Amino acid sequence: MLRARMVKLSWSGQRVPAIADELRCSPKTVRCRPHRFNRVGLHGLEDLGGQGHKRRITEAERSGIIGLVKQPPPGQLTVQADGELAAADESGPPEWTLDVLAAEAQRLGIEVGRSQVRRILLAEGVRWRRTRSRMRSKDPEFEGKGPGSSSSTPARPRARRSSAPTSSDR
Repeated sequence: MLRARMVKLSWSGQRVPAIADELRCSPKTVRCRPHRFNRVGLHGLEDLGGQGHKRRITEAERSGIIGLVKQPPPGQLTVQADGELAAADESGPPEWTLDVLAAEAQRLGIEVGRSQVRRILLAEGVRWRRTRSRMRSKDPEFEGKGPGSSSSTPARPRARRSSAPTSSDR
């Protein structure tokens, strides 16, 4: 609609700066549109295709990467029907990391790197890792320190911050 108005105003004899002011756009844009319309016709009012950065992976591949996070990692222990803990792949990673997700995506045929996996997950608001616990260790001899601090210990109240110092504070 805006492009058609540019052409109409140009044909009515208005000058480029006046059209640009009226339509709140750049004079360069106003100069190009009527020329393109005269050269191509009505198709000159449409968007040019092929502008901007091309995506390297398809939406289906993006969805596949996001779907991976929703599945348990291959090495994660799960409770079986008989009550025993077992992993689908004992040699696999027990949790998702960016490196593991990128490797798994590549195994599925999606050409993607670690940083791109990170950008995709951040853009979608997807969490790919659990919060770290201070009681977790890869050492089989490790024993946790026990429960945290007593729940009966009151939390320190937050004091209000005063405003900027004044002369009465001296």
